[in-house]
Amino acid sequence: MAYETITDRKGTLPLLTPMSEVAGRMAVQVGAQYLEKMNGGRGVLLGGVPGVPAARVVIIGGGVVGTNAAKIAVGMGAHVTIIDRDLDRLRELDDIFLSKISTLASSAYAIHGAISEADLIVGAVLVAGAAAPKLVTREMLKDVPNGAVIVDVAVDQGGCIETTRATTHSNPTYYEEGVLHYCVANMPGAVPRTSTFALTNATLPYVLKLANRGFLEAIQSDPGLKEGVNTYAGKLTYEAVAMDQGLEYTRLDGMLGGTTASKGA
Repeated sequence: MAYETITDRKGTLPLLTPMSEVAGRMAVQVGAQYLEKMNGGRGVLLGGVPGVPAARVVIIGGGVVGTNAAKIAVGMGAHVTIIDRDLDRLRELDDIFLSKISTLASSAYAIHGAISEADLIVGAVLVAGAAAPKLVTREMLKDVPNGAVIVDVAVDQGGCIETTRATTHSNPTYYEEGVLHYCVANMPGAVPRTSTFALTNATLPYVLKLANRGFLEAIQSDPGLKEGVNTYAGKLTYEAVAMDQGLEYTRLDGMLGGTTASKGA
């Protein structure tokens, strides 16, 4: 059972939401820290001061991570731009934050223009069960100010920045094209107390359902829980994962019905 593919009645990912909330909020805290000169950044205060402009924060992705990153960035007084391909979502974000943020419809041109003036870039793109698309290329980074900071929260799905590679809490940063990259996999691990309580709140109902009903009855009674089944009886049963990994995909329904339907990914 994979946390990242279980869905609820609204089509959202309830077991990813708590960690996305934590990582989104952390992204701006971490970005503000690494913008300090002694930590390798441009030497910019996120909120600025009277007479000195605030930092420019670009958030790529307006989902749970992006929204939570925006909350912290706005709260710290930064100039915030959120980029997303879903115009309805951008309308929602505009209603939530009113005049405190700017929104942009996603395109290579819009992303390039926005990050060319950014102090902090937050990668907040998620494609359920699949690798994140590379929306920021190395060529684009050549126009980003030296000492700017990238926090790619999408690193757990491969990252949405071409130059992203996974780092650790003990060795979290590196430079590419003069831009400081923070690409720590499992960012919420830095705040384990908060993360554990948040994740347990969301996970416990599913654990109880599996424990009380057993695997087969539980997934047959809950289509969202069934979406979480990535492997069964030695077969890979989630199509997006199979496609990304170039492996054989087997339909779960075919196996549960007594017949197995397979196809090459």
